Amino acid sequence: MTLAAAGADTGDTAWLLAATALVLLMTPGLALFYGGMVRTKSVLNMLMMSFVSIALVTVVWLAAGYSLVFGEDAAGGLIGGLDHLGMSGLGPDSVQGTVPTVLFATFQLTFAIITAALVSGAVADRAKFGAWLVFVPVWALLVYVPVAHWVWGPGGWILERLGALDFAGGLPVEIVSGASGLALCLVLGPRMGFKKDAMRPHNLPMVMLGAGLLWFGWFGFNAGSALGANGLAAAAFLNTLAAGCTGLLGWLFVEQKRDGHPTTLGAASGAVAGLVAITPSCGSVSLLGALVVGLAAGVVCSYAVSWKFKLNYDDSLDVVGVHLVGGVIGTLLIGVFAVESMTGGTEGLLYGGGLGQLGKQLVAVVVVAVYAFGVTYGIAKLIDVTMGLRASEEQEQTGLDLTVHAETAYDHGVLGHGAPVSSSVVPHAQKVTPQA
Repeated sequence: MTLAAAGADTGDTAWLLAATALVLLMTPGLALFYGGMVRTKSVLNMLMMSFVSIALVTVVWLAAGYSLVFGEDAAGGLIGGLDHLGMSGLGPDSVQGTVPTVLFATFQLTFAIITAALVSGAVADRAKFGAWLVFVPVWALLVYVPVAHWVWGPGGWILERLGALDFAGGLPVEIVSGASGLALCLVLGPRMGFKKDAMRPHNLPMVMLGAGLLWFGWFGFNAGSALGANGLAAAAFLNTLAAGCTGLLGWLFVEQKRDGHPTTLGAASGAVAGLVAITPSCGSVSLLGALVVGLAAGVVCSYAVSWKFKLNYDDSLDVVGVHLVGGVIGTLLIGVFAVESMTGGTEGLLYGGGLGQLGKQLVAVVVVAVYAFGVTYGIAKLIDVTMGLRASEEQEQTGLDLTVHAETAYDHGVLGHGAPVSSSVVPHAQKVTPQA
């Protein structure tokens, strides 16, 4: 049966194929973004945490994740059914809207992948890699999958009962990753030297490259969520670009006013903050609304990243300050800036819609954040008790690249960052004599 005969539109299918590839590219982009932000002794470990998430989440999604999110509702809006276990019933002739169902499932898989990878930024430099391999699949099934069903699945309570809006993942991606990251870093505790030692990004060009790849992929993330090559996709595309720009400018404005100088790290972080905030709202707000959403995120998130020093939680790479806070901003502002021309009916407070939609958005934000935090905290505690979640003091001091992966990202000067390394953790081919 041809695509046309099956009801799939070739233009929509071509666009979603491209969008799926764009979103998958975001995870390697995130790996570079995070990798550049850590110190030289744990670069490879940071990259590995993102890349291994691709493999782990894919296996979980193909086995049960897709069915539990997009299968027919089986528990009053809380979880999907088991009718598509192992992707059963998703042959090439099956259609979801105007695209093949198997393509729709793959597109949604890329969202689950990057959400897991985002969480890793909160625990950089100190989490056991083996524990991460256990955490990711369990977390994907118990945290990401239920929330994704609530928001996008057939019969999901947030979508169909509460009536909160989320176009491309403010709740299941941004708020879930930020709340989960907070729980995980609280269980792990702060890095050695937190608030005492300088822990600056070791490679800012890598950070900028990663941010650029994320921005590029975000067009697939947001515009692809229209699930078609249409006007809504085009509007979401432009809103995404606009919010990323105002997020960048807002963050730089704060840096200039507060610190006296704009930074490359600030530019990268501001762009990401704007993109995070526009994710849930790109299909609901006008261009003016998108500009305001991005600016609000750039300004607020630039202050939020410093909360960890006041509240004493070591969110290593600012997952909480950018993704949780930015996701909350973007999700709530739907209730303020939503326009009928984008939503097909719902209007925000500034367009005559009253406080009703804002209240719905607030309920969704609170429930999702509390659920993700609570369940993640429980998973992390269980893993910590049974196999240990944190790397040993020696591994953390020396660096996870050498002690866990037996590799180094850079050949020169790597042993200067921490305690001397015993010969037992360095393969013969990689033994290095420290320079005087």
